[in-house]
Amino acid sequence: MLTCEICGEELVLDKDMKTHLLLSHMENDMGCPLCSWSGVAYNELRFHINTTHKEKQDHDGAEGREKQFSCPMCALVCTDAFILQEHVELHLLEESPAEEAVLGATSSTEAASSSNSSGGKSYECPLCSVVCGDCYSLQEHVELHLDYGTVTSAVSPGSDLRLARRLQEEEKQRRKEQEAKREAEEFKKLQRQFGVDGSGGYRKQMERTMEKAVSRGVMVPADFHNKRAEMMEALASGVDDGRTRTQGVLGALYVYYQREARGCVHVWLSADTDHFCSSEGDKGWGCGYRNFQMLLSSLQRMEPYTTCLSEGSVPSIPRVQVLIEGAWREGLDPQGATHFNQRLQGTRAWIGATEIYALCTSLRVSARVLDFHQPTGPGDTHPRLFDWVKQYFSQTGASTARLQPRVVQTTQPPLYLQHQGHSRSIVGVEQKKNGSLCLLLLDPGCSPGDVRKLLSQDGSTVSTAVRRMRKFSGNLKHRQYQVVVVDGVLSPEEKQTRVLNSRTLQAERIP
Repeated sequence: MLTCEICGEELVLDKDMKTHLLLSHMENDMGCPLCSWSGVAYNELRFHINTTHKEKQDHDGAEGREKQFSCPMCALVCTDAFILQEHVELHLLEESPAEEAVLGATSSTEAASSSNSSGGKSYECPLCSVVCGDCYSLQEHVELHLDYGTVTSAVSPGSDLRLARRLQEEEKQRRKEQEAKREAEEFKKLQRQFGVDGSGGYRKQMERTMEKAVSRGVMVPADFHNKRAEMMEALASGVDDGRTRTQGVLGALYVYYQREARGCVHVWLSADTDHFCSSEGDKGWGCGYRNFQMLLSSLQRMEPYTTCLSEGSVPSIPRVQVLIEGAWREGLDPQGATHFNQRLQGTRAWIGATEIYALCTSLRVSARVLDFHQPTGPGDTHPRLFDWVKQYFSQTGASTARLQPRVVQTTQPPLYLQHQGHSRSIVGVEQKKNGSLCLLLLDPGCSPGDVRKLLSQDGSTVSTAVRRMRKFSGNLKHRQYQVVVVDGVLSPEEKQTRVLNSRTLQAERIP
């Protein structure tokens, strides 16, 4: 940081300080070399010479510029007023005024005459008409020209202002280029984060993971080729290979709560749902697809939805990408389609609640998107979300009974829960004796080994697995949550209406 010694203003760049000194602190002790007028700023002096002594300058020029002019800031003698004007401006462009004779040039008219009469050698500046007494003085004088870019033989009025403006434009352009570079880097970073940087999708990521395993010696080449062939066969079929699928989860939870639900007044569970976890091919970006597979595994078992869904087979992630692109081509969620440039296949693009809605609608499954867009409780919590989930699961036929069972496995499908950076599936809710609520979540980030602990015969092992599923109000503190809820089957006419309405797709905001 540079500080002006005159006014104390702080500037960052050296050239900004020079401009500041040029425009703000021109010395006021200069005098006219043609008359006795003095004690004025440089701009005033220049205006005075160009107006009051204009005829004198013209006359001097006609006489071959016989009159000599002394610099008011040093001992330099110039042959005409224009050269003097240029020389004085060079003084003003320096960081500090010269305290001694600039350039060591001829100090007086007598010295110049003596030098010429004695036959001493003189050195003329190649950029202007100044004559120096020795080569060292000439070098310093020329460097002044080169330092400040003043190579014209006569400086026109207003040149100092033009210089300041040029410096400002250069600085503005430099900052603009830096900002454009920063924005481009941020955009590339976002592309990499959201999987749309052209680095490949599920298949490419799986292949790279296996190649790394071979290079580390964890996998032999023969296994690599066998696994790659199996992967290509599964991808060609469009059906998930089931390697990350865990069945029987909700049944195991029902048994556990019948036996171990101490402290719970009521427990409501969703209809039977399989857990799907991320694999090496979609690790880091596949949670939305895996949660859709969980939802689909539940719907395929329920009577209203078997008419529009193929029973038993759950599509692979690349196949889900194809299905979403098909929904876009039908006209669903054109804004979302534009966001992904109409393409998901071969990418690692994250999907969210609106893509799940478009896909369900395309399959003639009625769905809604609920937007819990802000916290509704202390400490950035969402009690309205918890209350809504309880209402959703408890509205089944069992709730009409005079005395509800403590544990109920409902016929409600799981809920798709989205927040910034991740999504999970809500498969149940606990109500404690003190009235507080706790959600039960299946997380695609949880490994098959951990989920399968729910199927264990050991009570403590199951209890540990259930604790990982529990999420109290204090555990869900993102600012916004979106929920996709499925509530029936669409007729062809209803589907078309929703396609048209999705052109301006809006979630139901709560509150």
